Amino acid sequence: MSITATILCGILPHRRFYPLYSRFIFTLHFVMFNRFKQKFRTWLFRPKIDHGTVVLIQRRIFILPTKQGLVLGGVLVLMLLGDINYVLSLGYVLTFLLAMMAVMSMLHAFRNLAHLQIRAGRVDAVFCGEPAQFMLHFDNPSTLARHQLWLRDLQGNKVSFDLPAQQVSQVAFPLPTQQRGWVQTGRLSLYTTFPLGLFHAWSYLHFDTRGLVYPKPLAFAPLPVSLAFNEAGKNHVAGEDEFAGLRAYTPGDALPRIAWKAFAREQGLQVKQFSTPVGAALLFDYLHTPERDVEAKLSHLTRWVLDAEAQGLRYGLRLLGNELPADHGVAHRDLCLQQLALFNPPSTMTQERQA
Repeated sequence: MSITATILCGILPHRRFYPLYSRFIFTLHFVMFNRFKQKFRTWLFRPKIDHGTVVLIQRRIFILPTKQGLVLGGVLVLMLLGDINYVLSLGYVLTFLLAMMAVMSMLHAFRNLAHLQIRAGRVDAVFCGEPAQFMLHFDNPSTLARHQLWLRDLQGNKVSFDLPAQQVSQVAFPLPTQQRGWVQTGRLSLYTTFPLGLFHAWSYLHFDTRGLVYPKPLAFAPLPVSLAFNEAGKNHVAGEDEFAGLRAYTPGDALPRIAWKAFAREQGLQVKQFSTPVGAALLFDYLHTPERDVEAKLSHLTRWVLDAEAQGLRYGLRLLGNELPADHGVAHRDLCLQQLALFNPPSTMTQERQA
């Protein structure tokens, strides 16, 4: 840096600007050093997506001393200098004993991660504001239990756990959710400072798993009056769920449907009828919600979908440019919630034209 500054100062005529030139060169060197350091870290750790089962072999595990380890190293150096200066035999014994303890601590920290097998599990959908539980399966094939393991993401969320020997354990990594849509953990750090906290051993995990976050439903949003039906909006059609009475026998009716008790009472051949309650078809329209904000509209629609499903109604969903036909059931509910979670509103001008 001093050579570059001297050359520039020799070229530029005004000596009163020399401090400014030196400061500029120092800042330039600092920025270049930071860029080089970032590129070096990217090259060294090479972030990539993991697929299937990840085995923590030797080249995937990194280890460095912690602050306590560095302090202990400095104390050991001072102790060794004192032993050499005063020729203390017992001092040598204590110094090398502590040094060996530190080396064994490093080996135990490495062995606490070595040969673990990790694979990603499923992620259940949650509502906005609830933590998304990312499941990871850890297989410890060793006869030694693993203690004081930590999982941490780039935002600082972390969880601690232990792994029994020769068992497959399931670990849930909770990730806070603040907005709807897809959520991912990104790159996770699996690390440990076991047993003495002198060394920090870690490895990176980056699985291509994601969870779906539904819009947060309103606390209370009654269905519109125009959509209220008698008997909770339920109609009955031919089905297999509820007994609906008897009718006269016609050739071709199945024998198990014949009411034999009625026949024994000399009431003639009659056949049992069954029906299935079916909710009246409701259509929840994005443009018919009272709110003006997009997220508030989606929260309102989410509450309507949940309430309609809880009451056994048949309902459909109409968003801008997309419509789901009326149906009911858990699969239909999840499909509607997925559409609400992934809804991408058009521009304000486009909404006004469609309205």
